[in-house]
Amino acid sequence: MLTPKKTKYRKWQKGRSRKRTVETRGLTVSFGSWGLKAMSAARLNSRQIEAARRTITGHLKREGKLWIRVFPHKPITKRPPELTMGGGKGSVDHYVVEVKPGRVIFELDGTTKEKAYRAFALASYKLPFKSKIVARENV
Repeated sequence: MLTPKKTKYRKWQKGRSRKRTVETRGLTVSFGSWGLKAMSAARLNSRQIEAARRTITGHLKREGKLWIRVFPHKPITKRPPELTMGGGKGSVDHYVVEVKPGRVIFELDGTTKEKAYRAFALASYKLPFKSKIVARENV
C-alpha cells in the first residue's frame, strides 16, 4: 500500500471537490509509450492504485515497465461506528489522491500495443472514474 513516510500535518481539512476544473499537471505521457488518462474527477485511494497495478503487471507477466504517476498524500479520517457526537476528529483511516480530468495515472513501455491496451482496459475496471488509453505523441 502507498502511504507517505512523513507528513507535516497528521490530519487535513476536507477541502472542496472541484469536479468541473481540469488538471494542469501530468497531462502528457512522459516516461512510457502508452498511458491511462482519467476522464472524470474522483478520489483514488492506495488500495485502488495497488489493485490496478497488480492487474497490469499480472496481465503483462513481467514484460515492460510500469510507472505510477500519482501518489496518495491526503489523509482521510474516520470515526468508529455507533459513536456519539463530540469527541473530536477521528483517526487517519487511509490516504487518497484527488484526481481531476486529464491526469495520466499509469504509463507503460516495453510491450506491444495490443498487450498495453488490454492491460489498461483491465486496470480501468478497478478505478473509480472513467478513463481512456492514450499514446505518446511520437509513437
